[in-house]
Amino acid sequence: MHHAFKLGDDVHNVELSRSATAYRLHLGDQVLAVDLKTGADGRAWLTLGERHVEVVIATRGDDVFVHLDGEAYQLRYQHPLDRLAAASGGSAEDHIRAPMPGSIVSVGVKAGDAVTKGQTLLVMESMKMETTIAAPRDGVIASVTYDKGQTFDRDALLLSLEPLEKKS
Repeated sequence: MHHAFKLGDDVHNVELSRSATAYRLHLGDQVLAVDLKTGADGRAWLTLGERHVEVVIATRGDDVFVHLDGEAYQLRYQHPLDRLAAASGGSAEDHIRAPMPGSIVSVGVKAGDAVTKGQTLLVMESMKMETTIAAPRDGVIASVTYDKGQTFDRDALLLSLEPLEKKS
C-alpha cells in the first residue's frame, strides 16, 4: 500500500506490504521489516530492520507526532485523493465524496449556489442513520451529482465546489 508523509517541506513516499510474519517498509530499493508494539506498561517499541527502539507516538487528525532517539518529528499523512487533487492543480475540498455508502435524504443546494464553510449541503442516510454533509470551505457549487432518493457507494462524488471568484 502506497503512503506519503510530509516531514517539514519534504514529501516522503513509502510503500507498506505484509509478509507471512510481519509488515515490510519499502523505501526506494531498501526493504525493512517493521513492527510497532505497545507493552503492558504503555510504552511503545518500534522495530525497523535490526533496530529496536522506544518511541512515543501521538496523533491529531492527519498529523503524527513522533519522539525517537531524543528527537521530535511532526509528520502529516497525505490522503491519496488529496495528493491527486494537488497534482492536478485543484484541492481535495473541491470534491465532496461520500464517507460511506447510502442514499440522499435531501439536497439543499444546486449548481451555481454560493455556499459558506459549514453550511449544510445535503443530508444522506446510511444504515438508518442520517449524516449532514457541510461545505468544507466557502465556494460555489459546480455540480450536484445525486438527487433525493438516489443511492451511492462509499467515495462517490456527491458535489463539486469551485472558488467564489469563478462565479459568473
